[in-house]
Amino acid sequence: MRRLIEELLIKMGEDPKREGLLKTPERVENSLRFLTSGYKQDVKEVLNNALFDEKYDEMVILKDIDLFSMCEHHLIPFYGKCHIAYVPDGKLVGLSKIPRLVEVFSRRLQVQERLTSQIADSLQEALNPMGVAVVIEAFHLCMAMRGVEEQNAITITSSMLGVFKKDPRTRMEFMSLIKKG
Repeated sequence: MRRLIEELLIKMGEDPKREGLLKTPERVENSLRFLTSGYKQDVKEVLNNALFDEKYDEMVILKDIDLFSMCEHHLIPFYGKCHIAYVPDGKLVGLSKIPRLVEVFSRRLQVQERLTSQIADSLQEALNPMGVAVVIEAFHLCMAMRGVEEQNAITITSSMLGVFKKDPRTRMEFMSLIKKG
């Protein structure tokens, strides 16, 4: 990978031998490996030993989970907040596992729409709850730094499963609880 990055620097008109760029191929390789580390993580292992039998059937919400990902079209970052809710049906998941689940999928080349669905689908599969809701609000540097150069646009995506899809009251309760301010 370092050789490819060095070649890329040359194609960009840079001299990879100049002082400021000497270690850039190594740093970029390390950075890309970290930013795409989700490919090496298994959702089942992340959730392993953190599923608990419990007779709780009210909404569980984690909001404002930070996420950082890479646009698969331009290899430029996007970042934002993820809000997740589920209504248990006999199983709970350890709260710290939910942000880890977000990280597994966000540390891959992504489009926000797929990221949103992957998080929701994996929670649905692991817990078999009455419903799952995921909302992601993200700022895409590929839109801000190039193309339309829109510096203020936030993209919002959602995935609603089970009671969140079928029952407008449940969906509205979730949406009102994650609202800012």
